[in-house]
Parts: sequence; structure tokens; C-alpha cells
Amino acid sequence: MEMETISTFAKKLWCVKKQLILFLTPLILLPLLFGLPEKEGKCLYVVLLMAVFWCTEALPLAVTAMLPVCLFPTMGILPSKKVCPQYFLDTNFLFLSGLVMASAIEEWGLHRRIALKVLKIVGVKPAWLILGMMITSAFLSMWLSNTATTAMMLPIANAILESLFGDLDTLKENCKVKDETEARVKLKHKQTEPLNTAEEIRTESEYQMKVWKGFLICIPYAASIGGTATLTGTAPNLILIGQLKSYFPECDLINFGSWFAFAFPLMVFFLILGWLWISFLYGGLNTRLCVKKQDERAQAEAKAEAVIDEDYRKLGPINFAEGAIAFFFILFAVLLFTRDPKFVTGWSTFFNKGYVSDATTGVIIVSILFFFPSQKPSLSWWFDSRAPNTPYVPLLSWKKAQECVPWNIILLLGGGFAMAKGCEESGLAAWIGAYLQPIAQVPPAVAVMFITAFLACFTEFASNTATIIIFLPVIAELAMFVKVNPLYFMIPATTGCSFAFMLPVSTPPNSIAFASGHLLVKDMVKTGFVMNILGILSVSLAMNTWGRAMFSLETYPDWVIFTFHHVFENTQIVIF
Repeated sequence: MEMETISTFAKKLWCVKKQLILFLTPLILLPLLFGLPEKEGKCLYVVLLMAVFWCTEALPLAVTAMLPVCLFPTMGILPSKKVCPQYFLDTNFLFLSGLVMASAIEEWGLHRRIALKVLKIVGVKPAWLILGMMITSAFLSMWLSNTATTAMMLPIANAILESLFGDLDTLKENCKVKDETEARVKLKHKQTEPLNTAEEIRTESEYQMKVWKGFLICIPYAASIGGTATLTGTAPNLILIGQLKSYFPECDLINFGSWFAFAFPLMVFFLILGWLWISFLYGGLNTRLCVKKQDERAQAEAKAEAVIDEDYRKLGPINFAEGAIAFFFILFAVLLFTRDPKFVTGWSTFFNKGYVSDATTGVIIVSILFFFPSQKPSLSWWFDSRAPNTPYVPLLSWKKAQECVPWNIILLLGGGFAMAKGCEESGLAAWIGAYLQPIAQVPPAVAVMFITAFLACFTEFASNTATIIIFLPVIAELAMFVKVNPLYFMIPATTGCSFAFMLPVSTPPNSIAFASGHLLVKDMVKTGFVMNILGILSVSLAMNTWGRAMFSLETYPDWVIFTFHHVFENTQIVIF
């Protein structure tokens, strides 16, 4: 009876767990207000409170992000006029312009045309098709959200898989079959030659199930990898540039062009490693499937190719709107890349120094989408009385943009910038950094691997945006105290936050793939564990080769020295 009562009580507590977290966390953290220096203690109280709420999602992420607006001023940490502007910095406008461009691409179906065209090029051998899926997902997620990319690619993958292997339920039954005759009938229509024994049928079905899982799991992984290649591809990249501007105003090394030049080769390298691992693990990588050969699967592969061709044919020729969107999309990317790429002179030199940013470029291009016509203009329309007087339709309406833009992420970015500002102004970041000096004994190259691994593991259980918001200020202070170029620690931390591959709850793309019902948690853990290791090694290689050359990581830059002296003075006051 007692056990039943305890069980019932535990279930009741579980039902109100979020309310308990909201009530108990502020009380548990209260000693920080009395045991630490006043301003630092107050700021740490707010930071830890937000960290707990973000990690447990006791409040919606966007609501937690707005807590600095009410807590920093009321607790005397930062005045409201300094907190509120952090929610709409130029970094947020760059992100907003990227989201608006993505909504226009989705509105006219250009992303689907790109996806099907790539799949037509790579062919339908499973190993190459997995590569095609990963290339397409990675490319689209550089510009669209990772979630939208995954949601679009999964139905395409399922249609191809059904053409290759038939009905999934039948395939699952054949994996367990013991009766030869029954199984042979089920598989016969998919094979040019019927299989001979129950063991062969079961083995073939198990192989096909593995390939099916490989198709489903490669899409969210490629979307997460692809998002790291551009500043607008994922929120942590924007958090990095925002916090760099806050901590190191003189640092102008990171912009859209320089980040792309560094991160794109890293993305390609990691994508190839990921493809080799997924193809090896799920049976898609062997000579029979990589080399064109007439075997028992040729008929199924021909049918899958026909499905792709038919879907592409249904799209019809590129219309005026798709062509216009493609033009503005390419112009958007080229202008962002060439504004100030660092390795050559950019077009921003034609304007006053420091006046034109990536945000300016993005907003100019996306503003055009709201008035540029979606139908080809014709002078004869003005003089033809019989021509239909249809309303003028631009490439993108504000209503559509409003529906597609995740405003909660923009607030989340703002909350991160506000938190970083509070840590800087209150001296909290310097106070924490002073206690991290023992880490100076660790070689920087090892520290890079440790930081990347730690954040890649932490982000398995928390939002990648929340993770980088919490840890990036501390990492910046750590770099200053050990006299290492801050970019050497901050870039791997940012990239590592996007490498959440092991759990369905780690990222929305993982959740979408898992929700298909065809993947098990153990499939994601087994695949994702090695993917995390490959990601850590890839980042370490990039930072110590072309990253070191691009950002002069072996030197301690001048733009840190003033900040360091300022922090050091504040730290002496706090400690002594």
C-alpha cells in the first residue's frame, strides 16, 4: 500500500515538474546573492537561473530569453537602456534576412527542384544516393533552417526507398520470417530472380532495412553539418559574431565571407567522413552498389530512378518566379561573400569604413523580394484591353514571411547577447575566468578538442543556441587568461554546438527523423557517437591547419590586449 502511495505521489510530482523547477530553482540559487561579490553574484544568479530554465524548458525558450529585460535592471546589474538594444543588433537583422530569403525559396519550390536535380545527377545506387541525400540536405541547410530541410527531404527519401525495396511493413515481416514460401512470394515482385532459401530472404530483407535506416539517419545529420557552413545557417554562428562584437569591438575577422571560407571546407570534409561512416554502417558501401552492374537489384534501382525523373518532370520548366528567386538567392550569397572576405579587397571599400555590414547587404536584397513581380512583366499588357486585370503579385508577401520566420529564435539570440553584455559589464566573466587559470597548463590544441567534445556532449541534452549562449562568455575569458587567441577556442565551441547526433531530442531534425517510426534510439546512439568523434577530429584539424593561417591563430592579437588589461584590473579588485 505504501509503495502504491509513493508511486502515485511520484507521478503527481512528475506532472508538475516544470512548476516545481520554476518555484524551487530561484530559492536554491539564493545563496549566490550573499556568498559572492555583489554584482558578480547577482549576475551569476540570473545566468544560472536562465541556464536551468533553458536546459529543462520549464519556460518556453523565448520567454526565458527575455528574463534579462526584467531581472538585470531590477537587480542593479545593467540599466534597461543597455539591455533592450541587445535584442535587435545587426546580427539579428542578418539572421532575419536569411530567414526571409529561405521563406521565398520555399514559397516557389526552388528547394525541391534543387534536391531532385542533385539526386538525378548522383544516381540510385544506395551508397551514391545516400551521398546525394547528404549533399542536398547540407546545401539547403546552409540557407534554409535545418528543420525545414529535413522535413522536405524525408518524404523524397521515403518515396525512393519504397521504389527500391517495396512496402516497409512487408520488409519488417520478412526480417523475422521463418516460412520460405510465404516470404518468397512477398519479395518476388522486387527481384529479377527469386531467392532460394528463407535464410537468403531474411538476410536480404535485413540488409534492405539497414539501408532504409541509413537513408533516414543521414538527412538530419547532413542538415546539422551543413548549417555550420554559413553565418546564417544556424543560430550559434550568429551568437559567436554577436558576442565577438560585444567583447572585442576591434575584432573584424569574422564576417559572412571569412566564415564561409573557413567553415565550408570543414563542412565538406566532415560530410565525406560522415557519408563513409553511414554507408559502411548501413550496408550502402560496397563494390556491388558503387559500381554499375546488372544484378538482382537493377530492376528496383531503375524504378527508383523513374520515380525521381517523374517527380522532376512534374515540376515542369523553371518559371519566371523560380528564376527570379534563384537570381536573388545567388546575388544574396555573392554579395555577402564578397563584402569583406579578408583575403581580397571587398566591395564595402566603396562606402565609409565600418558603415556597411552583412546585415545591410541582407536587408537590401530581401527587401526587393517584396516588390519584384512573380510574373514576367509585359509592355503589351498596358495596351491590351482583353488582357486579364489580375492583381500584382510580388515574389514574397509580408504575410508569408511572417508565418515562416521563427520569431522565438530571434528573441533567443537577443537573450544570448543580453546575457553576454550582463556578464561583461558586471565583471562576472572576468571573475569566472580568474578561477580557470589552472587550465593554462593544458596545451591549447588539447584544450580545443576538450572544449569541442564537452559542448558536443552538452548540446545532446540542451538547445544548441542555449548551450553556446551559456558557455561562450566563459570560453572567451578562459582564452584571455591563458593568453591564447580567443578565436582558437571560440570557433570550435561554436561549431561543436551543432554536432548533436546521438539522441532524438538533441535537435529538431533528429526528432523529425525519429518520429518516422523506423529508427531506434540505439541506432542514433551507435551512429551518432562515431559522428561526434569524427566531428571533433575534423574541427581540430581545421583549426590547426587552414584556420590557423586564415585567422593568425598562433598570435595573440592586438584587439584582445585592451580588453585583457581592462578585465585584469577588474579581476584584481574582485579577488583582493
